[in-house]
Amino acid sequence: MNPGGRLDQRQAGDGAGGLIIAAPASGSGKTLITQSLLRLLKNSGYKVTSAKTGPDYIDPHFHALASGRDCLNLDSWAMRPGLLAHLLERISERSELTICEGVMGLFDGAAIDDGFADGSTASLARLTGWPVLLIVDAAKQAASVAALVRGFVSHAPDVHIAGVIFNRVGSAAHAAILSSACARHVPEVPVLGALPRQADLHLPERHLGLVQAGEQQDIEEFLETAAAWLSRHINLSELVALARPARKIDTPDHTPQIAPLGARIAVAQDTAFAFSYPSLLQSWHDAGAEIQLFSPLAGDSPDADATAVYLPGGYPELHAAQLAKGGFLPGLRKAAERKAAIFGECGGFMVLGQGLIDGQGSRHQMAGLLPVETSFEAPALHLGYRQITLQTDCAIGRQGQRFRGHEFHYASTGPDTAGQHLFRIANAGGADMGETGCVAGSVAGSFVHLIDRVDD
Repeated sequence: MNPGGRLDQRQAGDGAGGLIIAAPASGSGKTLITQSLLRLLKNSGYKVTSAKTGPDYIDPHFHALASGRDCLNLDSWAMRPGLLAHLLERISERSELTICEGVMGLFDGAAIDDGFADGSTASLARLTGWPVLLIVDAAKQAASVAALVRGFVSHAPDVHIAGVIFNRVGSAAHAAILSSACARHVPEVPVLGALPRQADLHLPERHLGLVQAGEQQDIEEFLETAAAWLSRHINLSELVALARPARKIDTPDHTPQIAPLGARIAVAQDTAFAFSYPSLLQSWHDAGAEIQLFSPLAGDSPDADATAVYLPGGYPELHAAQLAKGGFLPGLRKAAERKAAIFGECGGFMVLGQGLIDGQGSRHQMAGLLPVETSFEAPALHLGYRQITLQTDCAIGRQGQRFRGHEFHYASTGPDTAGQHLFRIANAGGADMGETGCVAGSVAGSFVHLIDRVDD
């Protein structure tokens, strides 16, 4: 069923409607509210899908569990317009309603472009035309909240803030003050809900964000509880009526984000190697590659007929002792011996090295295919967008090929990597950061997560 019935009537022939969940700052409750809304919409009979602004591997898994459909990342800084157009078309074809979770604060991102932080939630809203639902943490505010909302509404007129939800509201009297202030000072922005503090709706965190959805045994119960909580405190039919179809982007041509590594690609996938984008794997499949999933934590090795191996990022440092045993590492070495192309990103890169020292100081032998030693004894944050230039021919491209990507880790390496470096990188603003990663025969890797290639 579709409460209110307005979505189907308004969008006949127009494609799926979309709505962006954004906030003034990180920590306002975007992720919890997005998950809750996705499960509530699914339970209410909507064919709903989701998207996530910018680079993120963890939140999209919660989205997927909540909605029952893969979540696609949309990145206005790292992705070519053609790729964004292709992904928006995929989203539209798969659903009648899309909920897109923003990143950080609404206007926070990488480089400044015409007054906007490119890569921000606002830049995606401007590109797609999707209205914004602003989540405001009202725990320490009352009538002053109207000034905050008005500031966000007037800051960028071409970013349409269509509604507001107050989070962490202390009481019914508090909610009445918040709503009355907005009705008086920002009457064009409807208040769609006031969410009370809910102590049991808390997700555990670790060093890269939330503990992964696949590691939480009670996640289904959590999502149902969260959906019921949300349903009691928002106007769902009014919220759904705010959604609008995305604007058409004039460059719909799409080619793979990164060239397929081979004809048959073995992809590591489990809680130690969960950081792969569904859109990337789908692009390889669409280009004719066979995707073979395997679980290193289960002791699996790449199939003997795999012509390539992709090791995405994740949390191998939490499972290093288990990964050091069994058939996974010997299987990687055999794949290298038969000259299969092997590519590792971040966690996958660490596993391809000589050894991994965990946070307790214990060293675990890794595959030994790249001349790198990784340590978590003295964690240091490496975070940000990266402009990337390939330094040598390998499975992902030719020397000089350019990409855009992201780096987010706390690992450090020993002395400068011996042998051939894989990439030269710069930050989002173009400042040179030197060379990184390495190549040895058919094996290559780095700490950088590739998002899309750059067309010359």
